[in-house]
Amino acid sequence: MRRTFTLEYWKDEGWYVGRLKEVPGIFSQAESLKKLEENIREAYNLMMSTEVFPDVSVKHKEKDLVVNV
Repeated sequence: MRRTFTLEYWKDEGWYVGRLKEVPGIFSQAESLKKLEENIREAYNLMMSTEVFPDVSVKHKEKDLVVNV
């Protein structure tokens, strides 16, 4: 199954930092946007396996991101 989420991301001191807007607690960082997308997918899969959803709210750039579920 595939589902589309919004990847919110920004640059911080040369690093791409991002989160899934619809799934609180899914955050990661990387040196490239492509690697950030990979890390976010991995973080999503890890989060779904533990079912922990902390409440996090920030506003930044947004991008659709497809994740296989």
